[in-house]
Amino acid sequence: MRFSGFKIIREGLSGHKGWDATWRDATPKSHYDHIIIGGGGHGLATAYYLARRYGKANIAVVEKGWLGGGNVGRNTTIIRSNYLLDGNEPFYELSLKLWEGLEQDLNYNAMISQRGILNLFHTDAQRDAYIRRGNAMLLNGADADLLTTDQIKNRYPFLNTKDARFPIKGGLAQHRGGTVRHDAVAWGYARAASLLGVDIIQNCEVTGLDIKNNKCVGVITTRGPIKGGKIACCVAGSSSRVMAMAGMRLPIESHVLQAFVSEGLKPLIPGVITFGAGHFYCSQSDKGGLVFGGDIDGYNSYAQRGNLPIVEDVCEGGMAILPNLGRLRLLRMWGGIMDMSMDGSPIIDKTPIENLYFNGGWCYGGFKATPASGLCYAHLLATDTPHETATAYRFDRFEKGLMIDEKGQGNQPNLH
Repeated sequence: MRFSGFKIIREGLSGHKGWDATWRDATPKSHYDHIIIGGGGHGLATAYYLARRYGKANIAVVEKGWLGGGNVGRNTTIIRSNYLLDGNEPFYELSLKLWEGLEQDLNYNAMISQRGILNLFHTDAQRDAYIRRGNAMLLNGADADLLTTDQIKNRYPFLNTKDARFPIKGGLAQHRGGTVRHDAVAWGYARAASLLGVDIIQNCEVTGLDIKNNKCVGVITTRGPIKGGKIACCVAGSSSRVMAMAGMRLPIESHVLQAFVSEGLKPLIPGVITFGAGHFYCSQSDKGGLVFGGDIDGYNSYAQRGNLPIVEDVCEGGMAILPNLGRLRLLRMWGGIMDMSMDGSPIIDKTPIENLYFNGGWCYGGFKATPASGLCYAHLLATDTPHETATAYRFDRFEKGLMIDEKGQGNQPNLH
């Protein structure tokens, strides 16, 4: 079944009795050629591209809970490719290009809104750093625009540009950045993958890996053992726990990242804004609430909840550039478990165990990376070679001193 305007009109006139289930709720088979552990955005995207682009069949996605219950539904929905380093910028630009065609590709409304993102700067040194980043973006085919204070005032008159503690001296804008409805990403990939024959198995927690003679031959789940040809781990903040079943210790820590949404407002913020003198980012949802977040909590945790000191820190950052935030009521808050690598960049690689693959360490970049992560992981699973934009995302970069230190955005163990 394909969605279309005519289909909506026809169903509306017939009492909406002709809609099919969005995806099949499959029962596990005894064997699959590919088993993807984790039914979040990255896992579902991997399954979809494995089937669609690489023609693979007999694929299963096993998810311990329900689709959308993990980080794919617990983020601030921002997409962008405004990175600096060669290991990251081509990858995230690929992801942004995939976002731009995703709705047509999946035949699903993911509510992609390229409303733009603006990174504010407050010092001359920060301006120079943003000029360097903007040039790196342009060299990799992305868009970048350095805005003056007056240009920012014209577009964002509510920002405190002059008498603030950190006066705004300009900003780096990426007009193709924006936001996407996070739940719709999971639903869209799940639907498209299911239509291609992928089995999506919910409420099926992996409790063990079946490893014989250094070869992974299947998974042990709460719904019984499942044999597999290739096993792909893709479980975000639970990466360390799952890979420990294979005797592997990862260069990753799990931390909580909190996000918040205010009561609904009339249109106020046209795009995404980030604070340059602290860690604060904010946009306005289509329902009117301001969605914002900041730093990870300062301790390791596997719980999807945070603590009050980070709430205070995020609100302080917001008040510094948006004083009118102080008059709003907080509607709700949530936490996602972030797998924070030591250099702030992800890992998409084979493991030392035959037929066992790993995707993780996404830090703050997981949601925006969803399409490219799925495509590159599918490429690795299908060809046993890294995708050309993910060649730097190897385990051995920590051994060889080839870290991709994107502004120190890893877990910053020195601070904890």
